[in-house]
Amino acid sequence: MLKLKINPFLLECGTDEAGRGCLAGPVTAAAVILPDNFKHPFLTDSKQLSEKKRMELKDIIEKEAICFKVIHIMMEEIDKINILNASILGMHRAIEGLSSTPEFIAIDGNRFKPFGKIPFECVVKGDGKFMHIAAASILAKTYRDEYMMALHNDFPQYNWKQNKGYPTKEHREAIRNHGATVFHRKSFKLLPEQLKLTI
Repeated sequence: MLKLKINPFLLECGTDEAGRGCLAGPVTAAAVILPDNFKHPFLTDSKQLSEKKRMELKDIIEKEAICFKVIHIMMEEIDKINILNASILGMHRAIEGLSSTPEFIAIDGNRFKPFGKIPFECVVKGDGKFMHIAAASILAKTYRDEYMMALHNDFPQYNWKQNKGYPTKEHREAIRNHGATVFHRKSFKLLPEQLKLTI
C-alpha cells in the first residue's frame, strides 16, 4: 500500500516526468496535490499499469486532486539545456502552474533543483512508494502518450502510437530509412552508428 505523502502536516505535491529516454517528442512533467482522504487500491507506478488502468486513474486523479498541472518541454529546449535540466524545468513549471502553492515537494528520482524556498525531498522509485508521486507519474505518462499518438497521424512510418518515441528497434529502423523529423531530439544518439540525419 502506497503512503499518501512524506509529511502528513503539510500541503504536499508529488512530481514526476515521462519520456526522458525517448528519441522523439517532449519530456512531460506533472505535479499533483491530493486530498488527505484520497485512496485508490490500484494506484501505483504508471509503468506497472496497463494503458486502460492508467486512463481510468487519470480521470479519477483529475477529478479528485486538489490541483494538478502537466507540462511538455519540447525537443528544442531539451537539445538546448539537456534532458536532465529539461526534466527538472518541466517539474518546476508544473509546480508553478498549480492553483495551490505546496508547502513541501516530493520528487521521483534522485535529482532536483530547489524551487524557491519550498523544502523538498527526492525519493528513488517514489512512484512506487507515495500516492501523489504515482499520480504525477500517471498524468505525465498519459498526457505524453496522447501527444505522441496524435503525432503518429502525421508520421505513421515511425509508429509512435505504439513505441511513443522510445528507442525500439523498429523506431531506429524507421529513422534509418526515413531520416529524422523536427520532433526527434537532435542531441540524442538516434542511431548507433551516428549517421548524419536529415530533417
